[in-house]
Amino acid sequence: MSTRRRARRATLAGVALSTVVALSACGGDHSTDGGHGRPAVGAAPAASESAGVAPADVMFAQMMIPHHRQAVRMSELAGSRAADPEVTRLAERIRAAQAPEIATLTGWLAAWGRPVPSDSPAGGHLPGMDHGMPGMMSDADLARLEGATGRDFDRLFLSLMIAHHEGAITMARQEVADGRHAGARAMAQQIVATQQGEIDTMRKILARL
Repeated sequence: MSTRRRARRATLAGVALSTVVALSACGGDHSTDGGHGRPAVGAAPAASESAGVAPADVMFAQMMIPHHRQAVRMSELAGSRAADPEVTRLAERIRAAQAPEIATLTGWLAAWGRPVPSDSPAGGHLPGMDHGMPGMMSDADLARLEGATGRDFDRLFLSLMIAHHEGAITMARQEVADGRHAGARAMAQQIVATQQGEIDTMRKILARL
């Protein structure tokens, strides 16, 4: 065999060996990274929802839940105690709006891995939650409201609910300023708009009673 033919065979053998190595490497990559940009089995999961949550979002949810629960409780009393039909309708509107928001806020806290305030007459304060919630009724206020009926109930309900709404608006504006979670900030903006409108309505009703 001539020297020229031996050199040609050596070259072809080298090309074949390179092709086998390259194909083996491709096969190995496919089994580890999933191929075509797909994550491999056991790859790190996507960032959790809590990554986009600020401390203000958590505080907003943890404070607004007991705040809303108290408003719902006040509104439920109006069904059997209020004398003015407009007060009854307003109380039902408040209950219908805030009960679903409680469920949403509770779901967010669960998704974020944060404690949910307990549903207790004391308002569901969490340990360390000593900053208070503006507009909350005291136990004495609640006892007075539970003991009132007719026009006396209407006047007391409106006075207490106006202060309660003003407190909710204060907390909601803080969330809009400091929060990062898009859903929480949107809810806070809705609370400001809705409850300010209800305050205006309650003041008009109170003025004619």
